[in-house]
Amino acid sequence: MSDNTIGNNIRRLRLARGLTQDEVADRANVSIASLRNYESGRAIPKVNTLMAIARELGAGLNDVVSEPKVLTAVRFRAHKRLNTRDQILVDAANWLEDFVSLEEITEDRAEWRLADLGATSPEAAAGKVRHRLRLTDTEPIRDICGLLESCGVKVFPRPVSSEHFFGLSIGAADGGPAIVVNTWERIPVERWIFTAAHELGHILLHADSFKIDEYDENDEQEDEANRFASYFLMPDNLFDKEWSESVGQPLLDRVLKIKRMLRVSYATVLYRLHEKRYPHVWESFHSQYQRRFGRSLGRRDEPKPLTPEAFKVVEDKASREPKRLDGIDFLEDRLSKLVRNALERELITRDRAAEILRITPEDMIQRIQDWAA
Repeated sequence: MSDNTIGNNIRRLRLARGLTQDEVADRANVSIASLRNYESGRAIPKVNTLMAIARELGAGLNDVVSEPKVLTAVRFRAHKRLNTRDQILVDAANWLEDFVSLEEITEDRAEWRLADLGATSPEAAAGKVRHRLRLTDTEPIRDICGLLESCGVKVFPRPVSSEHFFGLSIGAADGGPAIVVNTWERIPVERWIFTAAHELGHILLHADSFKIDEYDENDEQEDEANRFASYFLMPDNLFDKEWSESVGQPLLDRVLKIKRMLRVSYATVLYRLHEKRYPHVWESFHSQYQRRFGRSLGRRDEPKPLTPEAFKVVEDKASREPKRLDGIDFLEDRLSKLVRNALERELITRDRAAEILRITPEDMIQRIQDWAA
């Protein structure tokens, strides 16, 4: 344990919850001077005080007194510094440790299937990944989480109350490849899906950039990851097919149809159209949107948005169109499968299963009952 593990943990957990020292001190019934001393390491709280502070921080006593796990092979960049960065990394480290441990005890490890692609550009890499995953160049991706897990990527949907953090990726040296996606309700689901593909791009294209102590974005690498994600989710043949089939419709309807079919944002569609030499496509789209709906489209708005289930698709086979999408469409399956396997083989306890899945013991009981078969 470091000289100030407790103080650093209190501060990290407090910032992650967006609380001031005054708020925590008041709720835990300690003086502000005492809390400052605890965080700085000038004083160590008694156990009862620690328990009160931990409770107000929404943490367990062990979270406050234990040295946090450390990741090193991480790509976590942002244009704006985040107070929650350290806590996101601790949560990711704990989640990944649980995941790897389950793989070991169940002897069920997923093979990393995308090594040695040998691609020289983001577009080429996207095509090679689709080929290796046996996706045709006219086939939409219906289940991004399931697809990533099938090729050995661990996926951690983790809501973070920030519009400045979308996701991060973790290299093999720390138990990856793994991807963390910010599934906060105020971030469009289309962005969740794009982020998952974007971080896969970093894993494939920028292996040398996984360094925990690098904070600032590399614009060139971000552009490459964006292009990879765009062509992975929306290959040219598929885009051209869907675009040509709707040639008789207004631009607005054509864009909304493509975004719904391919589960991308309207901006992703417009960027592709702009690439294809439609110079005024942004102005035309926004003008038609204003005329149709009587209001402007804000910077953070997503027209006709997917609902949180869009990580995993329920398809209407009669129309070949995805049904109304919601939270089920952005769910990872592999960790839940490993938990069930370990629990049924009595390799872990029910309480441990709940802990790994980040649910309450009561919810775990209901989950077991709901498994049914």
